[in-house]
Amino acid sequence: MRKDESRIICQLRQNARISLTRMSRKTSIPISTLYEKLKSYQGRVVKKYTALIDFSAFGYGTRANIFLKFDREDKENAKNYLLKHYNVNSLYKVTNGYDFLVEGVFRNIKEVEDFLEGLEMKFRLLDRQVYYIVDELRREDFLSDMELAQIVKVQSPNLSNPNY
Repeated sequence: MRKDESRIICQLRQNARISLTRMSRKTSIPISTLYEKLKSYQGRVVKKYTALIDFSAFGYGTRANIFLKFDREDKENAKNYLLKHYNVNSLYKVTNGYDFLVEGVFRNIKEVEDFLEGLEMKFRLLDRQVYYIVDELRREDFLSDMELAQIVKVQSPNLSNPNY
């Protein structure tokens, strides 16, 4: 990744709401260049701008990473169900004996158990592993530190490829 690209990405990772003026001052990149770069990143490099929410402030103090393995015939229906379920914050397709990793947000442990019971009633759930998140030590921090971003060998995005 070129130095100017890494400076832009670092600023976005630290604060996606930063103004172009402030970003220009911090990166020494002209506002017009920043504007064009950010416009070209939209939907390709930058998937979406979002806020990191403290769910416990809303009474959802239990977070869990749940690995799930379904019967082959139920896998697609289970995926569609999980994609729409309100407790599922993130859903990933994984390997090593499991089909999905659910990052779930719940009010309490009983709600996690109810969620899993519901899955077992609706689908043939072959295996599950639940890992409760006790404390968040670091989150969404990759490529947010300028010094580290220069060390990490990240390929420049191919913005000319329409499939990117």
